[in-house]
Amino acid sequence: MKNENPIWSLVDARREAFIGLADRVFDTPEVAYTETRSCAAHTEMLREQGFRVTENVAGIPTAVMGEAGQGGPIIAILGEYDALPGLSQEPGLAEPKRIDAAGYGHGCGHNLLGSAALSAATAVKDWLEAEGLEGRVRYYGCPAEEGGAAKTYMVRDGQFDDVDIAITWHPASFNAVDDMRSLANTRIDFTFTGKASHAAGAPELGRSALDSVELMNIGVNYLREHMPDAARVHYAYIDAGGEAPNVVQAKATVRQLIRSPDLQGLQSLVERVRNIADGAALMSGTAVTSRVFSAVSNLIANRPLSEAMQAEFDALGPVPFDADDAAFARDIRKTLSREDIADTFERLAMKPDYDLPLCDFVAPLDRPFMGGMGSTDVGDVSWAVPTVQARVATCAVGTPLHTWQQTAQGKTPAAHKGMLHAAKVMAATARAAIRDERLRAAAKKAHAEHLAEHPYACPIPAETKPPIAAE
Repeated sequence: MKNENPIWSLVDARREAFIGLADRVFDTPEVAYTETRSCAAHTEMLREQGFRVTENVAGIPTAVMGEAGQGGPIIAILGEYDALPGLSQEPGLAEPKRIDAAGYGHGCGHNLLGSAALSAATAVKDWLEAEGLEGRVRYYGCPAEEGGAAKTYMVRDGQFDDVDIAITWHPASFNAVDDMRSLANTRIDFTFTGKASHAAGAPELGRSALDSVELMNIGVNYLREHMPDAARVHYAYIDAGGEAPNVVQAKATVRQLIRSPDLQGLQSLVERVRNIADGAALMSGTAVTSRVFSAVSNLIANRPLSEAMQAEFDALGPVPFDADDAAFARDIRKTLSREDIADTFERLAMKPDYDLPLCDFVAPLDRPFMGGMGSTDVGDVSWAVPTVQARVATCAVGTPLHTWQQTAQGKTPAAHKGMLHAAKVMAATARAAIRDERLRAAAKKAHAEHLAEHPYACPIPAETKPPIAAE
């Protein structure tokens, strides 16, 4: 590392505490809106570190916010801690082995994500106190990123209205300032209601809701030819109507996940999908109702903040992995395909290095966009406030997210090193933003210019509430 930054040492000073937090969250994986123990662990840590704590943020029981400092600019650092279904995995093992029957696991590294973000916020708090500076740092503990859109609800509730800058990160197999490209999306449950009857004795008396769902899916499949290349529609059966094939199914529900590169395109695509649902109901003689489950906006970039984070990342350098880290990464890579490994480099517009076990470089900021996007509720925060995000290596090159291989690496020394590295990048970026009024002004100017051309409209209807499990 070069150009030593004093805030890095503040991250190192509390490293064991935040490694412990990440591991505790790993050991209690909880899916969207059920993160009771994970949120409690973060809340306890906030209090231990001297933050002023606000619970039940935006009416969400598993959302928490901690603030420290007085006056000055407000810097938000975003954390997550939700897990995924079906990705339970024994950590530190380079072969699939489920831990428990429930099957939940941190296959996207959110146990690391939240802990690093809180570590960074704590370092900024300690730095402000040591320097006697005005400024406030907030840690937002955000649940349900995996499909639950908690940050969208938090934005809609005004939780970021007074924030100057937002900073976050995500575990990855490479080191880079994120290009801030993602797909806006909405998840809509379409419920068809028909009429039950004996499927053999009197089928003419029935009106099948399951037929309606299948007709809708066929219609959406034909729509795919006529969507923009980057748009996506996926589906899942929420209720297939029952297990008895000799009963005409009177009710069935399908969840359609509709994605588009921007909010305007999403609105147009949603209207077309809704028309298909109406057509399916008409063809099958059923009725259809719909309910928005969740929705998120696309990310918007902020060039001044991206440049500032790149400078801090370059000064810090890549994650300092060692020989033992590389050895386990090679074991993991034996379970991956060449396509998996190539994907890491393709995202960075680089020629694949099939022999590199762990990322040993920081990618440049200006690199060609090679396609391939997911969705995140960080997108809505980026519409509310100037936002920047890092991608930091915590796993073997080529490791796909949402896989057992990702979960297997979630408690390794390499993951912990990447997590603390991310905390240093974020804390240093926050320090730069607090110290440099011109940086904050430039970030706000770029943000305002985007909104002037593309006004924000929350993609979740005003009447829709978070799908909290207790409800």
